[in-house]
Amino acid sequence: MLVKREHLQTMKRGAVIVDVAIDQGGSTETSRPTSHHDPIYEVDGIIHYCVTNMPGAMPMTSTIALTNATLPYIQQIANNGWAQAAKRDPSTAKGINIARGLVTHRKIAQSFDLRYRDWRVLL
Repeated sequence: MLVKREHLQTMKRGAVIVDVAIDQGGSTETSRPTSHHDPIYEVDGIIHYCVTNMPGAMPMTSTIALTNATLPYIQQIANNGWAQAAKRDPSTAKGINIARGLVTHRKIAQSFDLRYRDWRVLL
């Protein structure tokens, strides 16, 4: 968790936390999934908005934002291949989950009880 409950004490009363990572468990210790029907709740004077699948409320806008964020990576991989793109850019390397049919992301391997392989050994 990035934000612990004790961190809320450093925030102004009425401040708002929007936890966009709630679909993956959240980034704040006090976050819990909510819905559009009942989107907010308060903890220690801090408002929490933790609606799951937030992008679903604005699909066109969220698609444009996602495309803008991912297109440079896609272009790097398309122009150079996944291995060269990963060697050149550490952030691209962090996004490799599977290569040559093997799981190359440690947390995914752990989550599904699969064997992990570092992508660099597959070059």
